[in-house]
Amino acid sequence: MKKLLLIAILLGLKLSAQAQTSQDSLFIRKIFDQALTDSRCYPILQHLCKNIGPRLSGSRGAADAVKFMQDVMQEEQFSKVFLQECMVPHWVRGSICKVQETNSKRNLKACALGGSDGGKVEAEIIEVQRIEDLDALGKEKIEGKIVFFSRPMEPRHIHTFEAYGGCVDQRWAGPSKAAKYGAVATMVRSMNLREDGYPHTGSMAYDSLYPRIPAVAISTEDATWLSAQIKKNAKLKFQLETNCKTLPDTLSHNVIGEMKGSEKPNEFIIVGGHLDAWDNGEGAHDDGAGCVQSFEALRILQKLGYKPKHSIRAVMFMNEENGLRGGKRYAELADSLKEKHLFAIESDRGGFTPRGFYTDSEDPAVVASVGNYRALLEPYGIHDFKKGGGGADINPLKKQGTICIGFVPDSQRYFDHHHAEYDSFEHVNKRELELGAAAMAAMIYLLDQR
Repeated sequence: MKKLLLIAILLGLKLSAQAQTSQDSLFIRKIFDQALTDSRCYPILQHLCKNIGPRLSGSRGAADAVKFMQDVMQEEQFSKVFLQECMVPHWVRGSICKVQETNSKRNLKACALGGSDGGKVEAEIIEVQRIEDLDALGKEKIEGKIVFFSRPMEPRHIHTFEAYGGCVDQRWAGPSKAAKYGAVATMVRSMNLREDGYPHTGSMAYDSLYPRIPAVAISTEDATWLSAQIKKNAKLKFQLETNCKTLPDTLSHNVIGEMKGSEKPNEFIIVGGHLDAWDNGEGAHDDGAGCVQSFEALRILQKLGYKPKHSIRAVMFMNEENGLRGGKRYAELADSLKEKHLFAIESDRGGFTPRGFYTDSEDPAVVASVGNYRALLEPYGIHDFKKGGGGADINPLKKQGTICIGFVPDSQRYFDHHHAEYDSFEHVNKRELELGAAAMAAMIYLLDQR
């Protein structure tokens, strides 16, 4: 009798699980239908890029973007829309960035690195592949010269973020390492897998132990040309000039929209991207796409009449590019308000076709648990589930035990656009953007059902 009762219980649990899976599948289908037939994310991104444009922290564009996204979310009548104050850096590029070979007068396509001081120098150039090469060369060979970091991104990596991680140190730390040995400026090959004429900016950091020398990036086409010229003439001389500067910190805001939970309103699932973008482009893929997808994910669920168990937030973080002040401030306030964040999803890899979700956890059981959703999402081309980075803005939440998840689109074209003038609205595909929003909404739904 006991055996028959156990069999009946197990059979009941199995049938219940199958019913839930069927229910989940049907609702996910509704999510994708909604996203592909009635979405606002593409026109909102167009306004963000074309009417507002560059949105570097501290700028007028950043302030306009905060107001615009606040208005957009208020139009949807989410349970709550609010701003979080945060002080952010205010770096200004200035109007001059000149890199010219002294004899031929060839101008290289260049842009100052974010955070660089301005300056004007004329000096011989010395090429290195790695930061470690500076130690081998020493002060005798580097002093008084411009250091050119020429290491390209490794093309053999299928996941292009691995290629980026493999060479971004020369941009970030290269200037101070070169200044240690007396260099007067640095140039770095842009972080880009293809050869084109667009220089790519990005953050760098000065070490207080060494002089603050000007630092610029040059396009991959010019970097390849320069390497070839140095092989012919090791005494090449360049004029380099920038007039960027750092102003006092400025008040800015994170923008947050919330759907209140019906069962556990003080437990949160958040989805977000960063609203700031470098000043030399429109910030379409980095990260306007992530912001409008996060907004759209909540909008989809609300349009479908979904009543979440936990509170769900779309967060537009400020200052990811050159300080992470918004992400840090969000985590600080979450702690002080005793808000328990169960999951955080970040979209900051562009608005391309969705491929999967990476889970940032040292616990294999947690990674496997999120990976169990693959069967429900694979019909939509979403199949890449593994351990990986969640995202810079949500990373500060990890200390309270939040499981951080990174939305992963196809990455093959991302670094064509990243931190460059080429990152414009015209290079975002409407359908891919909407599919990404649907993927994020589906993941929120599945996490909320746990």
